[in-house]
Amino acid sequence: MIVAPCSMRSMSEISSGVTTTLLTRAADVTLKERRKLVLLVRETPLHTGHLRSMTALSEMGAIIAPPVPAFHAKPETLEDMVNHTVGRALDLFDIDVGVAHRWGEQEDSRRRPAAKRET
Repeated sequence: MIVAPCSMRSMSEISSGVTTTLLTRAADVTLKERRKLVLLVRETPLHTGHLRSMTALSEMGAIIAPPVPAFHAKPETLEDMVNHTVGRALDLFDIDVGVAHRWGEQEDSRRRPAAKRET
C-alpha cells in the first residue's frame, strides 16, 4: 500500500494504531498483515515527535519515502520530477514503469518501454 501524500496526522495515526479514517485503518491493517506500506510524507520541517513516529513506523516495517526531487536524474520539467517520485515508489513493489532513473544509468536506457522487472 502506498499513502501519497501522507500527512503528519495520518502518519501519527498509523504509528499509534489509533485510526480514525478508512485510509489510516487500511494502513494499520497492512502493517498488521506484514504487507508492504510506503508513506510519502509531505511536510517539513520535522520536529522530534514526527521523527519518533517515523522511527516507530520503520520499526513496524513501513518504508518512509519523502517525495524529494532527484536532481541526479536531470529532470527538465515538473512532470519529470513527479514521474520519478511515482516510479521510485512503484519500484519498491517491483513495478517498473520505466520512469525511475537510477544513479549511473545510461541516457538511452532511460527511454526503455515500461515492463515489469524480473526478480
